[in-house]
Amino acid sequence: MAASDAEAPGARPWMLLSPALASVTLLLAVPVCFIAVYSFWLRTAAGGEQPGFYLDNWIEVLTDRFYRDILFQTLRIAAVSTALCILLGYVPAYFIARSTTRHKTLLILLLMLPFWISYIIRTMSWINILGVSGALNVFLMWIGVISEPLQILYNEGTVILGLVHFLLPFMILNIYVSLDGIDPNLTDAARSLGATGWQSFREVTLPLSVPGLAAGSLLCFVLGAGTYITPMILGGPRDAMFANLVFEAIITQLDWPLGSALSLALLVILGGVVMLYTRYAGIGQLAKSFR
Repeated sequence: MAASDAEAPGARPWMLLSPALASVTLLLAVPVCFIAVYSFWLRTAAGGEQPGFYLDNWIEVLTDRFYRDILFQTLRIAAVSTALCILLGYVPAYFIARSTTRHKTLLILLLMLPFWISYIIRTMSWINILGVSGALNVFLMWIGVISEPLQILYNEGTVILGLVHFLLPFMILNIYVSLDGIDPNLTDAARSLGATGWQSFREVTLPLSVPGLAAGSLLCFVLGAGTYITPMILGGPRDAMFANLVFEAIITQLDWPLGSALSLALLVILGGVVMLYTRYAGIGQLAKSFR
């Protein structure tokens, strides 16, 4: 009885964690292992898969310039979208965090409202706004600015616009959580010591909000680099991102081995980004963002 009593406190946390660990193992680890195994198979001329340990898919992914160019384009688009989310998201996050109105809860609710609408529907709504017969072209022709519709859709700019539209709430929420946790007395103390409003923001508020900026940037970059819906709907043939190659290989070409290698390559790249964030910022900030 004494031995079992001594073992019980150490075993209890694992017993409580076992449902979550089982779910993560079955829903995440096991599928990734299957994908890793598939990536070393070969697709035969008849359209089937040949089991084995072949490096052909990995050699193609790592040496073909086409895949490398698409990967760099994906990272660039994700980085630009993240930077725009930072510039556009800080002001509304600061306004909500510093707001003293009794409707502050309503502002947060409005910020969460986009998550209640399908991501695909929100993305496709830009076709009705920027299309040849969209609201923007109709308005510009009505006021006489243009005489014929502009070709605004299906380029890299609209892809970035769609990503910013999708990612901006994530950035605002992360920055808001960071700003809301800053003690207002710190800013008041800086003002009492002679600092101007801009100086107190630059020296106190901005540095203390960096963890929220970093967490929001990580989420926006990873989600932006891993999406395929936005470039598929709003982009042209030259604006494909790496996830579109995975979709094309698996769904269109039915080449599961090549698609598995492509998806794992993207997973490794984004995993490296997460590791860098963990090294310099700490993954715990992500948990704070959703409390």
